[in-house]
Amino acid sequence: MVVKKFIPCIYLYHGHAVRRLNDPSVVETDPLRLVRLYNENNADGLIIFDMSETDKEHEENLELIREICAAAEMDVMGAGWIGRVEDVKKLLYAGCKQVILDFREESNIAITGDVSLRFGRDKIMASYESADTLSDHRELLEKYVSGLLLLNPHQIRETESVINMPFYVQVNQVALNKLMEIFAYPNVCGVTGNTINDNYREILALKSLCKENGIQVETFEAAFQWEDFEKNSDGLVPVIVQDYRTQEVLMMAYMNQEAYEQTIHSGRMTYFSRSRQTLWLKGETSGHFQYVKSLTADCDMDTILAKVSQVGAACHTGARSCFFNEITKKDYEETSNPLQIFAEVLDVIKDRREHPKEGSYTNYLFDKGLDKILKKLGEEATEIVIAAKNPSANEIKYEISDFLYHMMVLMAEKNIGWEEIAAELANR
Repeated sequence: MVVKKFIPCIYLYHGHAVRRLNDPSVVETDPLRLVRLYNENNADGLIIFDMSETDKEHEENLELIREICAAAEMDVMGAGWIGRVEDVKKLLYAGCKQVILDFREESNIAITGDVSLRFGRDKIMASYESADTLSDHRELLEKYVSGLLLLNPHQIRETESVINMPFYVQVNQVALNKLMEIFAYPNVCGVTGNTINDNYREILALKSLCKENGIQVETFEAAFQWEDFEKNSDGLVPVIVQDYRTQEVLMMAYMNQEAYEQTIHSGRMTYFSRSRQTLWLKGETSGHFQYVKSLTADCDMDTILAKVSQVGAACHTGARSCFFNEITKKDYEETSNPLQIFAEVLDVIKDRREHPKEGSYTNYLFDKGLDKILKKLGEEATEIVIAAKNPSANEIKYEISDFLYHMMVLMAEKNIGWEEIAAELANR
């Protein structure tokens, strides 16, 4: 059974979110605000239509798309302003999980095979208005495209009869109960458009309605009920909260039954405040929400480990983690988490850039500028090649470390973080 998704979209024009592709009236001057609202209301994905009219505007929109992808707690699909393979690459590099080719444009049809072979069929989708387009290009679509976006909701039945592929439907105005009829079509995997944009606050309720009607939707399903846990003397279960990317322990809190069930239902960490004796949605006042990635019970079923995507700071003091009061420490080298080490070194390099230190080689590189940084990076790459021809593994280890250091200087110069690199590698 195809899982049905609720996918809002952002029509991006002159840096603002506008009403639709053929209506440039502004609905939100800050598209990132919309992303936060869609995060908070359990949207299953996001489509961004780049409505640029010039190359300059397109480059500006790409930067905004990069910010949107970084802020979104769901997969982002990019569409619009595509005519070359390079345009697809830029959207993927900006963080889009998939790119939607417009099959109303011959240039998009022409590059379908190339971009599919280069970036992977799973990264490529196609949009269309008429099922006739599907008939004309059926072999191409079935071979090189992983999904479809129907821009005309009156062509659902025709689409089902022509091709057996999952497709989203753009619906700009329809009664919410009509969505159940649309979802009844076997290959419809989701609905997007202004019907979802205008009713994003109803997504959770709509998902509940779908489940009542036997329609499968994306929600958290708990393998254990509250009765399965061993509670403490207050009837609560402690929760240890960890950043899902870095594994950093962020905080510890408690849940009662209502908090546990609300967390499962909403996908946002909800706790029970012992001091206030009330339910506590983390981030409700600060905006520092915690989006659930996984919940795991320990062997005794008396503690929960929550891996989350943390927005902002976890601690009420403004610190990233609540655990910062060092009691005692023995010197040791942290080598078990490469990403953490890379991040710490990059942080030092960035700090040197902001707070120059006399005699610092890092500051020498920044002072000399980009050309010097690139020259050193090239030299270190050559040193790796030379070291690789020697029998000792130690030499190449040292040269790779030198190269990585200079690469991080370049990353700091270009304001690139390790998480962006890691995300790009994961996308590949």
